[in-house]
Amino acid sequence: MMRPTRQGIEEGTPVAGGQQTQRIQHRRVVVKVGTNLLTSGTSRLDRQAMSRIVSQVAALCAGGGQVVVVTSGAIAAGRQRLGNFEERRDVPRRQVLAAAGQSRLMALWDELFEESGLNCAQALLTRGDLAGRLGYLNARNTLLSLLDLAVVPIVNENDVVSVEEIEHSAIGDNDNLSAQVANLVDADLLLLLTDTAGLHTADPTHDPQARLIAQVETIDESIERAAGGSGERGTGGMATKVEAARIATLAGAHVVIADGRLDDIVLLAAAGEPVGTHFQPRGDRLESRRRYLLSGLPVRGRIIIDDGAMRALERDGTSLLPVGVAEVDGDFQRGDVIRIHNRAGVHVASGMSNYGAADITRIRGLHSDRIAEVLGHEYGEEIVHRNNLVLV
Repeated sequence: MMRPTRQGIEEGTPVAGGQQTQRIQHRRVVVKVGTNLLTSGTSRLDRQAMSRIVSQVAALCAGGGQVVVVTSGAIAAGRQRLGNFEERRDVPRRQVLAAAGQSRLMALWDELFEESGLNCAQALLTRGDLAGRLGYLNARNTLLSLLDLAVVPIVNENDVVSVEEIEHSAIGDNDNLSAQVANLVDADLLLLLTDTAGLHTADPTHDPQARLIAQVETIDESIERAAGGSGERGTGGMATKVEAARIATLAGAHVVIADGRLDDIVLLAAAGEPVGTHFQPRGDRLESRRRYLLSGLPVRGRIIIDDGAMRALERDGTSLLPVGVAEVDGDFQRGDVIRIHNRAGVHVASGMSNYGAADITRIRGLHSDRIAEVLGHEYGEEIVHRNNLVLV
């Protein structure tokens, strides 16, 4: 298959891609890989297809990029292991297939990434995990910490306890999960890889006049009509991909739907090349998060910090550590949004707290290495991690 040959954009970090050099425009990328792509349209995982994705992710990471992979394929892997149960498509049977297949799916990803010199880590999530305050905080902190360590998170819907994807719901599929993950890690780009070139004006398999929609500024009724229904083996068709694009673009991420079988498609998309269908962001990613954390609605309390902590936040952009906390006000819990004030009472920052008010009261003024000793547990050395903090 022919590979797009246009050069990458001028800004960013160069990365090797096939016989050409691309430059990273989108540094943090969530790559969602659908079942049809992972199986090459068959009923079995295709090692070669997965290896092509891994090699591109490795090249992007080598150039300074960060990648989260949202993968489908657990049910296909389970069917490959236990036998074909297509005649029984009830939810319990498919949950069994997902349970049996998830370990095989992850083992193959792990083996391929190890061959490419990268570590990866499994993260099984459900909508409920991300909807809850603590689940959101834990998932965000874990994924961002993995990226900081140059580890590639491999995310999948936890089909054993979550039946939305199995029941072919347009709400619980991995397309929408990938959009939520993109928002969770503040991704620059959500890349939805499938086995078609992108969103067309009509179904190209039935309408020879269908043409690719290269750019989408606004997701309106015409775009929704063009999306159509779901694929045969995969849960999400274009309809769920467009819905995922709506979620991610509202939070400020670029979204591209593209053919995952094309050479260097991950690198081309990360370089900002015109591939597939590109959905333009509707909002500013940083400003969206800033509005949420600085909003008065979710605030549950406040803490007063000393001058040293104030300088560290403003000058160095560091996390807030317990040693810099002077006072605690309110009855907030771990994961709540709190305001951070200086000694003069001025609101200087807001963020998600790693500890509740009672715990912070006990450890304020102490060095982080004493947290576990005093509390008997530890959720990290920071009161508020820099990834969950914005200055006013």
